[in-house]
Amino acid sequence: MNILVVNGPNLNFLGIREPEIYGKQSYYDLVNFLLAYGELHRIDIEVYQSNHEGEIIDIIQNNYLRFDGLVINPAAFTHYSYAIYDCIKSINIPAVEVHLSDITQREDFRKISVIEPACVAKFYGKGFNSYIEAINHLQKRMNT
Repeated sequence: MNILVVNGPNLNFLGIREPEIYGKQSYYDLVNFLLAYGELHRIDIEVYQSNHEGEIIDIIQNNYLRFDGLVINPAAFTHYSYAIYDCIKSINIPAVEVHLSDITQREDFRKISVIEPACVAKFYGKGFNSYIEAINHLQKRMNT
């Protein structure tokens, strides 16, 4: 199984930006956590991050044919990027939306996701483990 993980703006500042919300671990820690999980479970995982909407779309469009599923943390783009929504709708692989924090317990604008309807599931509020839940969800979908 091959999983593409795409992270949006400011995820590169994990451990720096609001550690009381996002934790003290770095983006490097997240990437290593995901790659180690993939290696342990025989899942090929590639991880990308960009602060630019168009680059996120390019990453997905240029790579989706090589993957069985997409895990995406669109970050702030969650709330207004119909371009990323359209991109996800145009690929023929299942996508899962993830968030590190519990977005239902935060500012009102964070409770709205324009990306969610393009995805088969959404996991949030469990830090790095939100990604693991997404990967496991995709793996179960592939095995049924």
